[in-house]
Amino acid sequence: MKHIELRDILHRIDHKGYPAYKDTRGCYDFPEFTLSIDHVQGDPFASPSKVSVLLSGKSAGFPENLWKEKCRRIALQDYLLRQFGKRIEKVSFKAKGSGKSGLMSVSRPGQEVLNRSACEINPELGDILVRMEIGFPANGRTVNARELEKIFFEFLPQCVKSALFYKALPEKEIADWVNLASDQQYIREQLKQLGLAAFVADNAILPRESGVSGKPLAQAVPFHSPESLEVTMNLPFGGTMKGMGIKKGITLIVGGGYHGKSTLLKALEAGVYNHIPGDGREYVITDDTAVKLRAEDGRSIQKVDISMFINNLPNGKDTKAFVTEDASGSTSQAANMVEAMEAGAKVFLIDEDTSATNFMIRDELMQRVVHREAEPIIPFIDRVEELYGNFGISTILVAGSSGSYFHKADCILQMDRYEPMEITAFAKEQAKQFPLVAAPVPEQKQVDFVRKVMGDKSFRDARAKIKTMGRDSISINRDVIDVRYVEQLADTEQLALLGYILKYAYTNLIDGKKTIQQVVDMIYDTIEKGGMKKICGESYLPCNFAMVRKQEIYACLNRYRKLKLQ
Repeated sequence: MKHIELRDILHRIDHKGYPAYKDTRGCYDFPEFTLSIDHVQGDPFASPSKVSVLLSGKSAGFPENLWKEKCRRIALQDYLLRQFGKRIEKVSFKAKGSGKSGLMSVSRPGQEVLNRSACEINPELGDILVRMEIGFPANGRTVNARELEKIFFEFLPQCVKSALFYKALPEKEIADWVNLASDQQYIREQLKQLGLAAFVADNAILPRESGVSGKPLAQAVPFHSPESLEVTMNLPFGGTMKGMGIKKGITLIVGGGYHGKSTLLKALEAGVYNHIPGDGREYVITDDTAVKLRAEDGRSIQKVDISMFINNLPNGKDTKAFVTEDASGSTSQAANMVEAMEAGAKVFLIDEDTSATNFMIRDELMQRVVHREAEPIIPFIDRVEELYGNFGISTILVAGSSGSYFHKADCILQMDRYEPMEITAFAKEQAKQFPLVAAPVPEQKQVDFVRKVMGDKSFRDARAKIKTMGRDSISINRDVIDVRYVEQLADTEQLALLGYILKYAYTNLIDGKKTIQQVVDMIYDTIEKGGMKKICGESYLPCNFAMVRKQEIYACLNRYRKLKLQ
């Protein structure tokens, strides 16, 4: 339909009851874009209406080299979304009325560059689609069409014109934003070539502004690699870059309190994502399968083979298919590790501060007092070399109180006032004076990952309600999935997508015959081929989804308390 028809509809329904807004649903051709009203809210106090704008690639005018390659396309989408969001914020609530009248909102990305449903660029034609929410104006519960007319015919076209056309934006800024993504992707590929688990560039700013802000800390000490660990990268666009290469194997990060150990580890766990220019961690790149692990008291565990870490429990529980609704610190950390292995993780990131002490280490005195036969836990220190040797899983561990891991580490870093120093030779020499006493443990050659998922009647109702509570949890029909300790979830929009992924898995894939690995692989394949819309189950794609890794899909499934396995 022509945009003039939308104006006619608005004039016709003005001052009618709010449900009359339903008549506006449909697509309307404006001079420079197509407006689609996908879903109309039921009343002015309900969730805002869902609207999208579509520009042809030819009209938008962005050169093909900016969007043809996937990593560059996601970066351009991110850039355009931020630009559009700035303009929308200025006109939000300028149209007046009751409830959420006049609200105009779009996704508000953080420091990470994620593939989001709010902005999509067609990889073949370069067409740009932006999804957003608009509160249709009302007086009480009566249509205020004159105010909505302002939004559609004045505010929205202004925002589109100034934020989504190549000629309206600074060319160099766009190129720098997109080229950075190519450099980050290049480093990611080089990690595999160079046998590295992670790379931290010189002059990176690792500390954050505060515990609730992802922005870099002003006047922070820039990172500089120790000479012995220095690696040079010849980037496609950023020239020659030097930094610290963390080799595969076992890396130990030590140092005094408040000297930057955990700050470095936090940067590494965030390094599975690309970051925006100016973040400070743009060139902190970690193996994209890396998983941050910790103890998680109280979580449920369903048929996880934790026997490589825990066996011979006094209550006779089967640790090859361990089940509990209230895990201890040690059993939860053991399960988290095995689940991460099942999810394909090749790097474990661990902080001593958030780990179960009895899971990580047993000192000599404790081994003498409590003999091995009386202790069901095989501590992580006795498995860490085997994890790398037999399973190819590297470990990057922060430790501040126990020196026992000096014996096991391939590389030892000391953080001193946020400056890293390699002290491997010195620490190994000192460790000779404190021999590590450890009883032999049986070799673990394989772990059983054949866990078949059974159906759940909660998902038989197509109207299953999915809600997110910040970055903490997902609610599905009032069943809460606690993901507070899945620390690499960076955005609430990732939780929104996870809720729909779970619903899609139970309604389309889970049949009691497929393993968790098969289900997750099929989910990922579906999204790769058909996009996020393929799994949302709605006539339109919500504007608040952000892509997640396979590792977080596994984590969500494993924390669903109604998960039943054969």
